[in-house]
Amino acid sequence: MNKVILMGRLTKDPEVKYTQTGKVVTQFTLAVDRPFKTPDGQKEADFIPVVVWGKPAEMIGNSCQKGHRLLVDGRLQIRSYDAKDGGKRWVTEIIANSVEFIERKAAGSGAPNPSGTAGPKSEMEAFGPAVPFDEEIPF
Repeated sequence: MNKVILMGRLTKDPEVKYTQTGKVVTQFTLAVDRPFKTPDGQKEADFIPVVVWGKPAEMIGNSCQKGHRLLVDGRLQIRSYDAKDGGKRWVTEIIANSVEFIERKAAGSGAPNPSGTAGPKSEMEAFGPAVPFDEEIPF
């Protein structure tokens, strides 16, 4: 079984491209925090390339920006190609089956906006204030 589930933030705006046959593909890098800190108390992250095809790719390209938190469900793919210099290169990436929007970064700040008090109004505010995500899972 080849299944990967990741939650992280976009490191930059997604890149939307179209193949010669007209299929839409979106690529982005997800910064995923590691579940521990370094000995000096710093958090580390892995930067994982993700590829999305079809209608979800179009939606992500139109709706997501740097800093948005996403949940990605997909599979790990490792492929190789011959580089221009004649060497063989390997690429490891996630091919997404589904992508869910978790939260958007607050407008004009470097931190998420869990309270819903500043920034643009969203449809989700009708359900009340957002509860911040607790990344410390006790198991």
